[in-house]
Amino acid sequence: MRIAVHGASGFTGSLVVTELVRRGFTPVLVGRDETRLRAVAARAAILDPQIRVARLDDIDALAAAFADTDAVINTAGPFTRWGEPVVRAAIAAGRHYLDTTGEPAYLQHILTTYDEPAKAAGIAVVPAVTDDGVPGDLIAALTAARLEAPPAQIVIADLRRPGAASRGTARSMAAIMVDEQIEYRDRAWVSVHESDTTVHEPGEATPVAVSPLALPGVYTIPRHLDVPVVRGVMRTEVGVLFAALNAEVAETLPEAPDAAERAASRWCMLAEATDVNGARVRGWAGGVDAYASTAVIAVEAARRLVAEGAPAGTLAPAQAFDAASFLTYLAGTGMTWQVEEVATV
Repeated sequence: MRIAVHGASGFTGSLVVTELVRRGFTPVLVGRDETRLRAVAARAAILDPQIRVARLDDIDALAAAFADTDAVINTAGPFTRWGEPVVRAAIAAGRHYLDTTGEPAYLQHILTTYDEPAKAAGIAVVPAVTDDGVPGDLIAALTAARLEAPPAQIVIADLRRPGAASRGTARSMAAIMVDEQIEYRDRAWVSVHESDTTVHEPGEATPVAVSPLALPGVYTIPRHLDVPVVRGVMRTEVGVLFAALNAEVAETLPEAPDAAERAASRWCMLAEATDVNGARVRGWAGGVDAYASTAVIAVEAARRLVAEGAPAGTLAPAQAFDAASFLTYLAGTGMTWQVEEVATV
């Protein structure tokens, strides 16, 4: 299996390359700087690296770089600035496309703009194959499936703890936090009206303060669940840290976070579904080192698209993959997940 990694010389891209090698797949390294690409290949101990140099302003060259691969994983952000040409090139090459974006406006733009082109090309386009995008969407699907009555609301919560952040993450979050926050309500995406609230984190006795944030699930969950309200929230103390970021501060952060800080960091995506009768079910998925988790998730998502197929078009994770099967695979890599019923409200 040959998987193109666009932005392979970046921090996330290099992790994806390493994970592809670990899984026994052939990474094709794509980017603008051959020297940096070869350095990544050397660190991953690739003896005969497949290197493709192509600029974002040359769609034909990008498409040619992808032409003999099975799928494309785009890791070069901020995606709002640099992502769309890679989508267009993957479609032109007729290759499945995935990316590691966490930028909600870009995610929604890709889902709505490229559905018909992807269908015409016979490929799947799955954005946000990340630690929040995939586990959050899949656990929401499984949580809602446990309700006995139609769902009235789903809250998706990012409960990651404060920890290491890469320069790329900081760039993206600096852009996201100044945007108006959005939720899904009555089959439309609207400005958030609710203020800060709390949720119960699994294993913790004290409720966690959370603030509104347009997580990927706000846009992906309504694509596969008929639910009137989908809200996204993030642990408030982490949101405060992200809100303090701007473009200048982001550039002062290291490209790769400290390895010890990454290993000590924890992430958790929680979904709480409430039905029309007030019954609630919640589920969660989590692990350590969100960056390493993203690499594992992205590679497994690409493998499944190639080996198992998926409908053509732009897809939410739960439209592309079997939710329980995917999360069970992740559990075998050290992540955890669970769904449980809770008290009726």
